[in-house]
Amino acid sequence: MSVQPGFGYSPRAPLRVRTPDMTAAWRHVDWLIVGAVTALTLIGFALVHSASRQFATGSLLPRQLVFALMSAGIVAAVAALDYRRIIAHAHWVYLAAMGLLAAVLVPGVSKTVNGTQGWFDLGVFQFQPAETAKLASIVALAALLGGDRITSRPLRLVACLSLVGLPMAMVLLQPDLGSALVFLFIGAGIMFVGGIRGRYLAVLAAVAVLGVVGILNSGALDQYQQDRITTFVQERCPASEDACYNVQQAQIAVSSGGLTGYGYGRGPQTTGRFVPEQQTDFIFTVAGEEFGFVGSVAILGLYAVLIWRMWYTAMVAPDQQGRLLCVGVMCMMMFHLFENVGMSIGMMPVTGIPLPFISYGGSSLITMFAAVGLVLNVHMRKWDVS
Repeated sequence: MSVQPGFGYSPRAPLRVRTPDMTAAWRHVDWLIVGAVTALTLIGFALVHSASRQFATGSLLPRQLVFALMSAGIVAAVAALDYRRIIAHAHWVYLAAMGLLAAVLVPGVSKTVNGTQGWFDLGVFQFQPAETAKLASIVALAALLGGDRITSRPLRLVACLSLVGLPMAMVLLQPDLGSALVFLFIGAGIMFVGGIRGRYLAVLAAVAVLGVVGILNSGALDQYQQDRITTFVQERCPASEDACYNVQQAQIAVSSGGLTGYGYGRGPQTTGRFVPEQQTDFIFTVAGEEFGFVGSVAILGLYAVLIWRMWYTAMVAPDQQGRLLCVGVMCMMMFHLFENVGMSIGMMPVTGIPLPFISYGGSSLITMFAAVGLVLNVHMRKWDVS
C-alpha cells in the first residue's frame, strides 16, 4: 500500500512498523482458575501421600510431584499457543489421538490393568490414550460446530456423532465404560451449545441409555466390571462380593469422618488400607475420613469456582469455537467430578473415573492441566477478535 504525503507523514521521518505485543495475552490470565487448580493439586498431594504412605514401595507423592511439574509446563505451552491455531489443526490432533487409541488395542503393545487394555507402559509412567482422546474430541467438535464448512444440520449431526462415536467404540473395546461415558457427556454438552436441536439430543439420550443396557448384557465387559456398575442399584448387597465391599468400605470411610474428620493421616480406613484403589478411584474417601464434612465441602467449593470460571470464559469467548472449547472442558470436568464423588458415597456406579487434579496418575493429571490450558487460552484472548 502506497503512503501519500500529508496527514503527518514526512519523507525524512522513518516509518514506524507496529509489532504485536506478545505479552498482551498473558496480562489477561484468569487467576481464579489458576488459584483453584493450584489449591486442588496441593490437596491432591496431601491425599495421595496419606493414601499411599503405607505401601511397601513407599509413598506415591514423589511421582505425583513429577507429574505435576510436567503438567505445569504443558498448561503453559497450551495457553501460550493461540487456540485458533489449535482449532486450525484439529483434524491432525484428532487423527493422532485416534491412532493412539487404535495402537493400544494391539496385543503385546499395550498393558492391561484391572482387565482393561488401555495403557502404554513408558517406564516412567503408564500413559492412557483415552485421556488425551477426550481433549482431541473437544477440539474436533469445537472446530466442526464453530465453523461454517458444513451448513446442513443433518450432516452436522452425523459428523458430530461420528467424531464422538469413534473414540467411544474404541474405548469400549478395551473395555472401559467409564471413559466411554465421558465422551458421551462431552458430545452432548458441546452439541447442545453448538446449536444441535434439543429433540435430536433427546432421541440420542434415549439411544445412549439403551446402548449402555445393551453393553451390560452383551458380555463385552468382564463380570466384575458389570458387578461394579450395577452394585449401586441393588437394595441389598452382601459384603462378601468384591464390588459391594469396595463401595461399603468407601461409604464407611466418608461417613465416619463426621464434621471435621479424624485429622490428617489418622483415618482408620485409610491407614488400615481397607478401601481399594484409594489413591486413584476412591481418593475422595481420604478427604471425607480425615477432613470430614467441612473439608469435603471446601474441596467441592474449589471445583465450583473452577466450573464457574469455565462457564464465564465460555460466555466472554471472542468466537463460537472458543466458547465450545470451554463448554467441552467444563462438561468433561463436571462428569469426572460427579461420577468420582458419587461412586465414593454409593450414589453412582463404580467406573474407575479419577478425581481431577487430586487422584494419583500421570495421564489424568496431564490431561486435566492441558484442558485448563485451553480455557485459560480462550480467556487470555477474550478481547482479541482478530
